[in-house]
Amino acid sequence: MRNNRDEERAQRPQPQQPTAAMKAAVEETVEVLKRGGLILYPTDTVWGIGCDATNEEAVARIYALKQSENKHAMLVLCHSAEQIVRYVNRAPGIAFEVMEMATSPLTLILPGAVGVAPNLIPDEGTLGVRVPDHEFCRQVLRRLGRPLVSTSANISGEKTPKGLADVAREIVEGVDYVVHPRFQGRPTGKPSSIIAFGEGGEVRVIR
Repeated sequence: MRNNRDEERAQRPQPQQPTAAMKAAVEETVEVLKRGGLILYPTDTVWGIGCDATNEEAVARIYALKQSENKHAMLVLCHSAEQIVRYVNRAPGIAFEVMEMATSPLTLILPGAVGVAPNLIPDEGTLGVRVPDHEFCRQVLRRLGRPLVSTSANISGEKTPKGLADVAREIVEGVDYVVHPRFQGRPTGKPSSIIAFGEGGEVRVIR
């Protein structure tokens, strides 16, 4: 018998098949990431700066570009819960239940970060993770096979850009590849909600 959650899933829009143009852009994006490059790209929330989350030098370049080394401003995108658990080893099960029930973009702050660049991990050993509801991001994550750093495409302290036209020239010129805005989709235009979880299932709403 179908329950309410099954019915909600069935009513959600199904992802469209990627076009040839998207496939080509995904391949180019992934090649840049594998070389340690930085990308400027759309997500389901706002435009972000990204890199391979396992590449320490690439992460350091993002800090330099944003003129800040605030590790709490950095999160990673994963293509699924199964990928998330490869990079956090002490996450409570309730976190994934909350993620499954979310109806809008949600970032989880989870304990036990492992396998990502050391300069992504704050002193408390947590990692911010999110599964994006965005076809271009999903395709990149599947092809890359590793998490993708996501941080707002602005210099620290400046306004978060909603679209590519709002991104400062210093940011555009500081990355190695800019994703074409045709793959933007329908972003919310605002940052995700954030909930932190402790090892014992403690919950704290941050945003």
